[in-house]
Amino acid sequence: MRTVRLAYGETGLDLRVDPAVTTVVTPRHYRAAGPPRDVLRRALRAPVAGPPLRERVRRGQTVAISACDGTRPQPRELMIPAILEELDGLVDLDDVVVLVATGTHRGNTEAELRRMFGDEVVDSVRIVNHDARDRSGLTWLGEFGAGVPVWLNSEWVAADVRITTGFVEPHFFAGFSGGPKLVAPGLAALETVLVLHDARRIGDPRATWGIVEGNPVHDDVRAIAHATGVTFGFDVVLDRDKQVVAAFGGDLPAMHAEAVRTAREVAMRPVPHRFDVVVTTNSGYPLDQNLYQSVKGMSAAYQVVEPGGVIVCAAECRDGFPDHGSYREVLASADSPAALFAEISARRETVPDQWQVQIQARIQADCRVVMHTSHLDAAELATAHLEQTPDIAATVAEALAAAGPDARLCVLPEGPQTIPYVDGVRR
Repeated sequence: MRTVRLAYGETGLDLRVDPAVTTVVTPRHYRAAGPPRDVLRRALRAPVAGPPLRERVRRGQTVAISACDGTRPQPRELMIPAILEELDGLVDLDDVVVLVATGTHRGNTEAELRRMFGDEVVDSVRIVNHDARDRSGLTWLGEFGAGVPVWLNSEWVAADVRITTGFVEPHFFAGFSGGPKLVAPGLAALETVLVLHDARRIGDPRATWGIVEGNPVHDDVRAIAHATGVTFGFDVVLDRDKQVVAAFGGDLPAMHAEAVRTAREVAMRPVPHRFDVVVTTNSGYPLDQNLYQSVKGMSAAYQVVEPGGVIVCAAECRDGFPDHGSYREVLASADSPAALFAEISARRETVPDQWQVQIQARIQADCRVVMHTSHLDAAELATAHLEQTPDIAATVAEALAAAGPDARLCVLPEGPQTIPYVDGVRR
């Protein structure tokens, strides 16, 4: 037997598997070109395209920096200080605001912000949680892309200098994260996000892992960032331990394209066939804080599971479904995943959290999904048409036995940090 360490919460879980029937898919090892601070500094001073950050800023200008919220493992505590060091002597810290690009997620608490950014950053610059539902803090900019009505955070729009910071990994319907997503949906109004994530865009077969060009979601996200203006983009690629292995800076389109190339090499892995059972995670804390985010782990597994197969997803879910937003309500609004998927696909208007439910319902309509969580019980999961298992190994053994003597198992210990695919085929 072989022991595989699953990313789960902050501690992880060990799973014993039979190596004779198991394929374990992990990210490629990628060695950083020096200490993280040096890697970040080089990206700011020798960007992929355009002049260094410091040459783009004039004395007395105001600066807005967009950063990921607490559900993302971005190394904010390293990236934001690196930017502030580059701007030292040019910009007064009173003229800097860090905007937490929450999209439609909840804002982060004071304690969470200190954990995310570090005390020094929290105590030296103003940090503001974006609120997609507060119209008083949003500015109308027009329609961009394929008819997307765009309201953006007013502090972002008003700033002289706008800097996006993020990390790049495959994304289950936007292709890849980072880059322009730190403008929209990150700093956009709810109405903007609902159009970007409507059933038509999400349901397009090109709206999936690893596809950027021709992806209707990413095409519009990119169009919004281009039309509304970004002074400098700054992204990183992380390894399985969430350490910086590469950093990229400069003009947003070229910077993000280069980061995507590296992220694709690190995270997307071919496999020879589909599997009867796939064990996945949501990459551990902070990505597996709730069931809503864990749909990404399910989606990664869905790329290589046999039709009618079994997905076992290990996600701690310390924040529950979560309780805010409409995700839980929408999940429970139909008698079955198939009915829910059909209902959402037929809707003319998008409701909050529908996009996550649409993808989850499609997965559950095609295969059995079993969760292992520490903070949701079987009854709660049943309202989302999901099962709960206290013993992953026993559930896997049962599913393999039911599939027959030639059954095969795939394990994605890092969940959506590694996206498997069969001979280039995308679902």
